[in-house]
Parts: sequence; C-alpha cells; structure tokens
Amino acid sequence: MLSLLIKSTETINCSEPTTDALITALKENIFGKTEIRPVINLKTPTNISVSFTLYGILDVDEKAQKLNTFLWLNLYWNIEGLSWDPVECGTDTISLPRKQLWRPDIVIKEFIDENKVPDTYYLYVENTGKVTDDIPYHVISSCNLDIYTFPFDIQNCSFTFNSYQHTMLDVQLSIAKPVEESFKYSLEVMTTKGEWELVEMLAEKPTIPSQEMNNSRDALTYYIVLRRRATLYVVNLLIPSCFLIAVDLFSFLLPPQNVDRSAFKMTLILGYTVFLLLMNDLLPVTGNTLPLINVFFLKVKLLLT
Repeated sequence: MLSLLIKSTETINCSEPTTDALITALKENIFGKTEIRPVINLKTPTNISVSFTLYGILDVDEKAQKLNTFLWLNLYWNIEGLSWDPVECGTDTISLPRKQLWRPDIVIKEFIDENKVPDTYYLYVENTGKVTDDIPYHVISSCNLDIYTFPFDIQNCSFTFNSYQHTMLDVQLSIAKPVEESFKYSLEVMTTKGEWELVEMLAEKPTIPSQEMNNSRDALTYYIVLRRRATLYVVNLLIPSCFLIAVDLFSFLLPPQNVDRSAFKMTLILGYTVFLLLMNDLLPVTGNTLPLINVFFLKVKLLLT
C-alpha cells in the first residue's frame, strides 16, 4: 500500500496531448483506489469543502414537521500528489467516473427519507489534483416548525453536513464559499417556491475539543430561514372574517320592530360555520403549538353567537 501511495505522488506523464493518453496515465496511478483516502500519510486528514445551492422549496409539512427541498450539493477535495502538465496532456480538467475514485461519505444529518433523484456518474479532476463533485439532492428533512404566528410565521430549518463514518482525524469539513454568495445565487436560480420565500441563509462550524476529535465527526450547519407568503391567507381567511364581524355589529343597528334580527343572526352563524369548513384545509394542523389564528376564529364564532 505504501508503494502505491508513493507512486501516486509523482507527476503524471502523458505520451501525447490526448484524452486517451491522460486516461491511460490516470488508470496507472489513481483509478481503482477507492478503499483508502487520497493522502500520502494516512494521519493527514482530508479536507472537504462544502457548499450548496437551494433550487426549490417544494413543501413544508407542519403536521409531520418536515421540510421538502431540492438542492445541489458541491464537494471539493484534493488528491494529494496528483498533478500533470496541461500542455503535455492536452487539458487541465477531465471528467471521470465516480466509481473509480475515493469519495467522501458526506450526509445530511436531518435527512429522514430516500434521495429520489436520478443518479449522476461523473466528477471533475483538475491537473492540480483538485476534485469537484456536484450532487443533486431531493431532501426531505426534519425541522422544528413553530406556527404560533401563522400565517405570518418565519421558520428556521437546518442542514447539518458531516461524514457518516470518518472521524475528525480522517475527514474535516470547511465552507467552500461565503454563505452570502450561496444565498444570492439560490435566489437567482430558485424556480419552485410555493407559499414560502427564502429570506436568509446562515452557516456555522461547531467547535470540537481536541480531546474529542478521535470519536467525533466534523460538521457544518447551514440554517435556512423561510417566510410564509401571507397574502393568500389574508385574502381568504382574515378579510372575510373581519367582514362578518362588521356585518354582525351592523345588525345591532337594525330596527328590531322591522327586521327579524334572530333569523339574520342565525343565517350569519350558519354562513360563518360553512366558511370555516371550506377554509379548514388552509389552516395548519400540528400537535406542537396552537396557532393564534385559530384562537381568533374561535372568538369570532363566539362573538357571532
């Protein structure tokens, strides 16, 4: 194994500046070495730079406390000692099959379902040994959703990236690019938002004491701040309810000797009950917190009665 590692530290020489010549040289030096990390000394940790782009907010399930999103994960790391002359080999970057190279086992800690996206088979390797791997993810993740202020609620969900098996002594994570850039680019490319909008993206790297590095996984945590678009609920729920309250108050001004006020009040209560039944699907259902808007509708119904 040591001889293989030493051989991989040599600069790759190509017989001619063609793709075939470069592939042949890579087969002799790095292909098939998926069992070990691409380092010269196994005590050297492999640094994985992580970033991602949020392409779509597919669904927020308050009852199940789940966030459904689609993102594109970017991973960057180096194959130590690998290099070639771009002039001699004809290119400075080449795409290679993933199965031929070692890849980090980076997972999202909050992931609670299967990643149902088409498989992608290639990654890029540069002449300096830098590897770039872009992976699509359909992420169904757990998120503690607080809907007390529905429909004006703001939710803070997290994506925690860490190695599934390797400890901090073997694999360490870092932020590939400023989170502000990821946030701005996500806003530019996002096409699926539904009733939610992305308002902020934050990131932090938890500090792990040196005495715990042998048993701990290095991690990066990204926070996704979402705000609900309240216009739909204001138009369909709040404004009609306020209108019914105004009509109910107006009924007290009607002359009792000319109008059957009780029949009018019963019609109003029946109409509001039917309205709540029709709008029931718009209201969130969860066992954690009772939304304030539910209390409002209850008081409106009591007022009408």
